[in-house]
Amino acid sequence: MNHGVQANALFCEIDTIIKARIDRSEIQMLCKLVEGLGHLGIVTTTNKELGEVMIQTTKDCWPELKRLIEKMPMEIDFI
Repeated sequence: MNHGVQANALFCEIDTIIKARIDRSEIQMLCKLVEGLGHLGIVTTTNKELGEVMIQTTKDCWPELKRLIEKMPMEIDFI
């Protein structure tokens, strides 16, 4: 049995990717704020011109991370 394939299947089930749009001038601040939350998620810019980002987290961490992001001093649209 290939344990690498089993592990990848397990991580695919718990990994969550959230797409969002934010004012492009605030992308760096969002990255820093989420980074400061430690283990909850990672932000990657996918289209700087459109202000689109991808937030990688887990299904377990997403509810807390979403709540904290929504309290941040910026407008973010989850797409």
